[in-house]
Amino acid sequence: MPPDTAPDPALLGLFSEIGGGTLITLKRDGRAQSSIVTHAFDPASRALRISVTEGRAKTRNLRRDPRVSYQVARADLGAYAVGEGLAQLSAPAADPHDATVEALVGYYRDLRGEHPDWDDYRATMVADRRVLLTVAIDHVYGWVRPPA
Repeated sequence: MPPDTAPDPALLGLFSEIGGGTLITLKRDGRAQSSIVTHAFDPASRALRISVTEGRAKTRNLRRDPRVSYQVARADLGAYAVGEGLAQLSAPAADPHDATVEALVGYYRDLRGEHPDWDDYRATMVADRRVLLTVAIDHVYGWVRPPA
């Protein structure tokens, strides 16, 4: 699907405003599988980045069918946005200094700044077989409550 030419900036802004949401993938039988996750969002590229684990249902689903929906909602339910796109998955982290771990370090820094023990973080990414999921949002829909 070609990207939306001019998605509503208020909807896109929700991905920056809200740090977590629901990742929706498709099970083998076509039903939705949802997971609550945290994300980093780059407004310039409209890309979501999410750390996932190799072997989990969402990762297996995405390796089979890369279609993704990702929903964020304000706590007061006064706004929500759903971004759709195709998943790009890194290789599982296999070495503390491989490309996947370097990308996960960048992801962590974007979310939380500096880690108190990067060696431990890197070792954990390898032990967990972490994968970086990137979704370039090509379609957005939702609703933002109009100002009162």
